[in-house]
Order: sequence, then C-alpha cells, then structure tokens
Amino acid sequence: QVQLVESGGGLVQAGGSLRLSCATSVSIGSFVTMGWYRQAPGRQREFVAAVTSDGNTNYIESLKDRFTVSRDNAKKTVYLQMNSLKREDTGVYYCNARRWSGTTGNFVDYWGQGTQVTVSS
Repeated sequence: QVQLVESGGGLVQAGGSLRLSCATSVSIGSFVTMGWYRQAPGRQREFVAAVTSDGNTNYIESLKDRFTVSRDNAKKTVYLQMNSLKREDTGVYYCNARRWSGTTGNFVDYWGQGTQVTVSS
C-alpha cells in the first residue's frame, strides 16, 4: 500500500543545486517522520535530513547550512533542496518514511528505490 518514489537526481557541477522529490502513495500525516538518507560508493547508508509530523526538521550538522528538507501535504511530496553541492555529496539518495504500526507494536520504515546524485569537479 505504501509506495515512495524519488526523482530529481542527476549530474551537476560543484557549487550547483538540485531539488529531490519524494512522492508518496498515502497521506504524509500518517508518518511519524519523513526524510532522506544517502549512500556514497563504498560507504554505508547515512542519515541526511528529516521532517517530523509536527513540522520540526532535523539535519546532520555538516549539511544544515546547505540542505533544506520541506513537505507539501496537499501534493503528498517531501523535498530535499541541495545547494552548494560538493563532490563528496555524490551518492544514491533514498526517501524514508516511518510510522507506528499498531499491529506489530513498533515503528516501520519504508524506503524508495533511490535516485542518483553525481557532483563533478
């Protein structure tokens, strides 16, 4: 029932910008938090940014001045605006959604298939 589809990735030069989108199949309000993870070649997946159900945002310290996470409830879409991109930002970016399951009694994570971001120079 829950589907997450990322888009907006591509090739960009260092210093440029990209905006990633994550379209959901259900209401954003059904998730405790939605956000983004990324995985660089040869590295493990790491947290990037997220927005909670009450509108609060969280970022890793090294990215909060360049990246912005936002949401549009009407469009059922979460965004990641990435500015001043650096070569080390290269990787596959995954949309993540988390919600409480009354059936299992714990949180459940849903993942998109990812979108490639490549920063040159």
